[in-house]
Amino acid sequence: MIYWVEGQYIADAVNEITYFMRDWRNDQVKGIDIRTVDLMTAAHNMMDVSEPYMLISGYRSPATNAMLRARSSGVAKNSRHLRGEAADLRLASRSVHQVARAAAACHAGGVGRYSGSNFVHMDCGPVRAWGS
Repeated sequence: MIYWVEGQYIADAVNEITYFMRDWRNDQVKGIDIRTVDLMTAAHNMMDVSEPYMLISGYRSPATNAMLRARSSGVAKNSRHLRGEAADLRLASRSVHQVARAAAACHAGGVGRYSGSNFVHMDCGPVRAWGS
């Protein structure tokens, strides 16, 4: 999807992305920080793939985050997902290591590797990396 042209974000496209990245468990929508989308796009372009990401998790409502925290110690209490600043993604044609390496090369936010669950976390927070 084209969401940026000639230095301007396209409002309708950003709205569509925000809706797509909603909390699918309860349909709650929160504005997605476009910096996260920029990181996702830059990493995708670096990998030179045509396959779209599979979105595992975008925005998470407080209720969803609490439910996930109760099931897993790997879910942060103050997750950037709660602020619409994060996405958990996978590509069938690339390994977790390859996706995380591309995202980290962007030097634009947090990158977490979740090899056991086959996804990469990307967010627009401070530059940092974790996981295996």
